[in-house]
Amino acid sequence: MRQQAAAKSIPWTAELDDVIAAILVTRFPTRSIPEVCAMGGITVEDFTQSRIYKEIVGIGFAEGEARGKAIGEARVTLRLLSRRCGPLNADTTAQIEALPLEQLEALAEALLDIQGPDDLAAWFAALS
Repeated sequence: MRQQAAAKSIPWTAELDDVIAAILVTRFPTRSIPEVCAMGGITVEDFTQSRIYKEIVGIGFAEGEARGKAIGEARVTLRLLSRRCGPLNADTTAQIEALPLEQLEALAEALLDIQGPDDLAAWFAALS
């Protein structure tokens, strides 16, 4: 116990915890966080305070946020297109839901010019 307290006072131990966490996560990707921590002799709290953990969580958060924006944009665009073009078939709906955010935003702007299903088909044809 005294060794752990002394080790925590050494400035590079936080960096060592990051290295241990990175190695264990890479080497044992199917293990849970508590298992990885036990193998590396670090606490879950040390692991969750590590830079690698924070970066992984940040990446996941950014991906989730981007996906959430795309889903929201697709929902609004689909509702507006349904009002403008009538009920959309499943293929068209799937095609719209699969668009990347930038193209969804472009389609949402193009809605101002789309008068019906033919205009929507022409918009998709112009993507190719």
